[in-house]
Amino acid sequence: MEIILSNLCESFTGSLNKKHGYSIRRVGKKFFGLRKTKGAVPPDGHWRFIVDCAEVAKCGLYFADIRVPCKELESALIEARHFIAAQNLMLRVYGARDILNLKKLFGL
Repeated sequence: MEIILSNLCESFTGSLNKKHGYSIRRVGKKFFGLRKTKGAVPPDGHWRFIVDCAEVAKCGLYFADIRVPCKELESALIEARHFIAAQNLMLRVYGARDILNLKKLFGL
């Protein structure tokens, strides 16, 4: 998942929540959400990380948007046992608004 920073934010790395098992890392000039190599990751950790990043992007202060490829989102939903939502993905890439709409539509 790529994280697009807002114009007000120069850099953003580290964890949003230690319970996810995911953090934000800079790779070159871009920022990505990556699974932590140490410690356990809960089954729904990836999904919750994506939703939290979408919520931050909704505010627009730190993140302008996120880009989640369909395969990554499908994997996160399956890990979180949200099978029906995973089966109904239609876009190639999902943004913050799409993630929040998906969450609301399927009551996740």
